[in-house]
Amino acid sequence: MQSYEERLTAPRSWWLIAVLVGVACGLMLLPVGTLPMLGGLIGGAALSAVVVSAYGSVRIRVVGDALIAGDAKIPVAALGEAQVLDAEEALAWRMHKADARAFMLLRSYIRTAVRVEITDPEDPTPYAYLSTRDPERLVAALAAARV
Repeated sequence: MQSYEERLTAPRSWWLIAVLVGVACGLMLLPVGTLPMLGGLIGGAALSAVVVSAYGSVRIRVVGDALIAGDAKIPVAALGEAQVLDAEEALAWRMHKADARAFMLLRSYIRTAVRVEITDPEDPTPYAYLSTRDPERLVAALAAARV
Protein backbone atom coordinates (compact mmCIF):
# COMPACT_ATOMS: atom_id res chain seq x y z
CA MET A 1 0.00 0.00 0.00
CA GLN A 2 1.42 3.34 -1.04
CA SER A 3 -0.21 6.48 0.30
CA TYR A 4 2.18 9.20 -0.89
CA GLU A 5 4.81 9.63 -3.59
CA GLU A 6 6.56 12.72 -4.89
CA ARG A 7 9.53 13.18 -7.18
CA LEU A 8 11.52 16.35 -6.56
CA THR A 9 12.27 17.14 -10.19
CA ALA A 10 14.67 19.88 -11.23
CA PRO A 11 13.14 23.10 -12.59
CA ARG A 12 12.80 23.65 -16.35
CA SER A 13 15.45 26.37 -16.30
CA TRP A 14 18.05 23.76 -15.31
CA TRP A 15 17.29 21.83 -18.50
CA LEU A 16 17.85 25.01 -20.50
CA ILE A 17 21.21 25.41 -18.75
CA ALA A 18 22.10 21.81 -19.71
CA VAL A 19 21.44 22.65 -23.36
CA LEU A 20 23.52 25.83 -23.05
CA VAL A 21 26.41 23.84 -21.56
CA GLY A 22 26.25 21.61 -24.64
CA VAL A 23 26.33 24.68 -26.90
CA ALA A 24 29.34 26.04 -24.98
CA CYS A 25 31.18 22.70 -25.33
CA GLY A 26 30.44 22.69 -29.05
CA LEU A 27 31.69 26.27 -29.44
CA MET A 28 34.92 25.44 -27.61
CA LEU A 29 35.60 22.66 -30.11
CA LEU A 30 34.54 24.64 -33.20
CA PRO A 31 38.14 25.68 -34.09
CA VAL A 32 39.14 21.99 -34.21
CA GLY A 33 36.49 21.13 -36.82
CA THR A 34 32.83 20.44 -37.47
CA LEU A 35 32.81 16.82 -36.27
CA PRO A 36 34.49 17.61 -32.91
CA MET A 37 32.09 20.54 -32.51
CA LEU A 38 29.09 18.24 -32.95
CA GLY A 39 30.65 15.75 -30.53
CA GLY A 40 31.16 18.50 -27.96
CA LEU A 41 27.62 19.78 -28.45
CA ILE A 42 26.03 16.36 -28.05
CA GLY A 43 28.42 15.12 -25.35
CA GLY A 44 28.24 18.30 -23.26
CA ALA A 45 24.45 18.47 -23.43
CA ALA A 46 24.09 14.76 -22.66
CA LEU A 47 26.45 14.88 -19.68
CA SER A 48 24.72 17.98 -18.30
CA ALA A 49 21.31 16.35 -18.78
CA VAL A 50 22.46 13.26 -16.86
CA VAL A 51 23.59 15.44 -13.95
CA VAL A 52 20.29 17.39 -13.89
CA SER A 53 18.26 14.20 -14.16
CA ALA A 54 20.17 12.47 -11.35
CA TYR A 55 19.77 15.44 -9.02
CA GLY A 56 16.08 15.71 -9.86
CA SER A 57 15.24 12.03 -9.49
CA VAL A 58 15.04 11.91 -5.70
CA ARG A 59 11.71 10.69 -4.30
CA ILE A 60 9.77 11.00 -1.09
CA ARG A 61 7.37 8.14 -0.39
CA VAL A 62 5.21 6.88 2.43
CA VAL A 63 4.87 3.16 1.84
CA GLY A 64 3.21 0.92 4.39
CA ASP A 65 4.80 1.76 7.73
CA ALA A 66 7.89 3.58 6.40
CA LEU A 67 8.91 7.01 5.18
CA ILE A 68 11.36 6.68 2.30
CA ALA A 69 13.14 9.94 1.51
CA GLY A 70 15.97 9.61 -0.96
CA ASP A 71 18.25 6.87 0.40
CA ALA A 72 16.80 7.01 3.92
CA LYS A 73 14.13 4.59 5.08
CA ILE A 74 12.63 5.59 8.43
CA PRO A 75 9.94 3.52 10.17
CA VAL A 76 6.85 5.60 10.92
CA ALA A 77 7.03 4.33 14.52
CA ALA A 78 10.32 6.26 14.91
CA LEU A 79 8.74 9.52 13.76
CA GLY A 80 7.18 12.15 15.96
CA GLU A 81 5.20 15.22 15.04
CA ALA A 82 5.30 16.41 11.43
CA GLN A 83 5.18 20.15 10.88
CA VAL A 84 4.26 21.93 7.63
CA LEU A 85 6.75 24.68 6.83
CA ASP A 86 5.70 27.56 4.60
CA ALA A 87 8.31 29.30 2.43
CA GLU A 88 9.50 31.67 5.16
CA GLU A 89 9.70 29.03 7.89
CA ALA A 90 11.35 26.52 5.53
CA LEU A 91 14.05 29.08 4.73
CA ALA A 92 14.66 29.61 8.44
CA TRP A 93 15.04 25.84 9.02
CA ARG A 94 17.47 25.64 6.10
CA MET A 95 19.59 28.41 7.57
CA HIS A 96 19.79 29.70 11.14
CA LYS A 97 17.46 27.13 12.79
CA ALA A 98 19.15 24.13 11.14
CA ASP A 99 20.79 21.43 13.22
CA ALA A 100 23.91 19.83 11.75
CA ARG A 101 22.73 16.40 12.95
CA ALA A 102 19.42 16.59 11.04
CA PHE A 103 18.60 14.57 7.95
CA MET A 104 18.09 17.13 5.18
CA LEU A 105 16.52 16.20 1.87
CA LEU A 106 16.91 19.73 0.65
CA ARG A 107 16.08 21.18 -2.73
CA SER A 108 16.49 24.96 -2.64
CA TYR A 109 14.22 25.45 -5.66
CA ILE A 110 11.29 24.01 -3.67
CA ARG A 111 10.11 26.66 -1.23
CA THR A 112 7.92 24.58 1.12
CA ALA A 113 8.94 21.68 3.33
CA VAL A 114 8.00 19.33 6.15
CA ARG A 115 9.95 18.96 9.39
CA VAL A 116 9.43 15.58 11.06
CA GLU A 117 10.77 14.86 14.54
CA ILE A 118 12.68 11.60 14.92
CA THR A 119 11.85 10.06 18.29
CA ASP A 120 14.06 6.96 18.18
CA PRO A 121 16.28 7.24 21.31
CA GLU A 122 19.13 5.35 19.60
CA ASP A 123 19.18 7.71 16.61
CA PRO A 124 21.10 10.98 17.15
CA THR A 125 19.18 12.62 14.31
CA PRO A 126 16.77 15.16 15.86
CA TYR A 127 14.53 15.64 12.83
CA ALA A 128 14.16 15.15 9.10
CA TYR A 129 13.76 18.19 6.86
CA LEU A 130 12.07 17.24 3.59
CA SER A 131 11.58 19.70 0.74
CA THR A 132 8.17 19.04 -0.78
CA ARG A 133 5.76 20.80 -3.09
CA ASP A 134 2.73 19.42 -1.21
CA PRO A 135 3.56 19.50 2.53
CA GLU A 136 -0.04 19.15 3.74
CA ARG A 137 -0.50 15.94 1.79
CA LEU A 138 2.78 14.49 3.11
CA VAL A 139 1.83 15.28 6.71
CA ALA A 140 -1.59 13.69 6.15
CA ALA A 141 0.03 10.56 4.66
CA LEU A 142 2.36 10.26 7.66
CA ALA A 143 -0.59 10.62 10.04
CA ALA A 144 -2.52 7.96 8.12
CA ALA A 145 0.48 5.60 8.19
CA ARG A 146 0.67 5.89 12.00
CA VAL A 147 -2.93 4.68 12.37
